[in-house]
Amino acid sequence: MLRIIDARTGQPVDAAPARRGLTRVEAHTEGFDVTALRVLLVADLLVRALELGGTPVWALLDEERQQAELRAGAAALGIRPFEDGRDAASGLGETQVLHVVREGGAEPDGVRVAVAAVHAPAPPEDADPAVLRLALLGRRRGVPLSLDAETLEEAHATLARWRHAVADWARRPSRPVPDEVRTELRTAWEDDLDIPGVLGVLRRVESAPDLPDGARFETFAHADRLLGVELTRDLGSPR
Repeated sequence: MLRIIDARTGQPVDAAPARRGLTRVEAHTEGFDVTALRVLLVADLLVRALELGGTPVWALLDEERQQAELRAGAAALGIRPFEDGRDAASGLGETQVLHVVREGGAEPDGVRVAVAAVHAPAPPEDADPAVLRLALLGRRRGVPLSLDAETLEEAHATLARWRHAVADWARRPSRPVPDEVRTELRTAWEDDLDIPGVLGVLRRVESAPDLPDGARFETFAHADRLLGVELTRDLGSPR
């Protein structure tokens, strides 16, 4: 069960308290900058994590300003489209509402999922969107993040290495994700959406000496349903 720290109380709450009950995820971006994109990314991860657990989700964007820029930036980062939430006050009978907000920003009623600031003047224009997404995933959502050249270079190197490895592992006989690895992944992302924990599991799987390559492939493909960084993009490419 996905548990999220409510920024109002500091206490964990069930993201989906009713089994199979509709959960509403509403992003409050407050303009357009890299922190706003991080807010949308966290909302996207919440949607993905809930859906992986079988929970239906209604994803909304509550923002009046710079919607075109926000939606274009979100699409580039692989964030799935959000409905316009400005006229959605009545709801659809959802059993839970999760408001994804900037730290120190909007204070809507309901559970608040706070996202710390990104220190960058604007989204780097020459950055690969998948690299930018992975860089934003590298810190827990409550930890401020600096998108400096070193952070982006590290994300670029990691993504290139993993895509190459996944394409190579795909040439081996398929093997299922080991039960203990599947449990580690789910335990991480259900612990207040601990995405760095998920990335740590992948690093261990990458170098585990006794794991079949086919199981490595299936593990990375499974995790990418949450991460959304196209780890299988290079399948079938020349060695």
